[in-house]
Amino acid sequence: MLHIVNKSPFESNSLESCVRLASGVEGSALILIEDGVYAATKGSAAEELIKKAAATLKIYALWPDVEARGMQDGCIEGIKLVDYSGFVELVAEHNAAQSWL
Repeated sequence: MLHIVNKSPFESNSLESCVRLASGVEGSALILIEDGVYAATKGSAAEELIKKAAATLKIYALWPDVEARGMQDGCIEGIKLVDYSGFVELVAEHNAAQSWL
């Protein structure tokens, strides 16, 4: 399953809930979009959660949203940045997608 988080980890617990339920489920991936990309920032309060999640989940961030927020040089290592076509490919690769609101 592809898990999609679009809320900032500083305004919502969507990321925490997603990671708790998705971690350890084989084939699961997480993509951070919109304000969710703030969780991909080095030194943020969400960095530890993201690094733990990366042990069992493939984690992606939508590059245009990262760039729009001026975070090009500040992403946590191990997060793969994808463009819109990469996002579409992720959706097509997974049998289901879950948006965390």
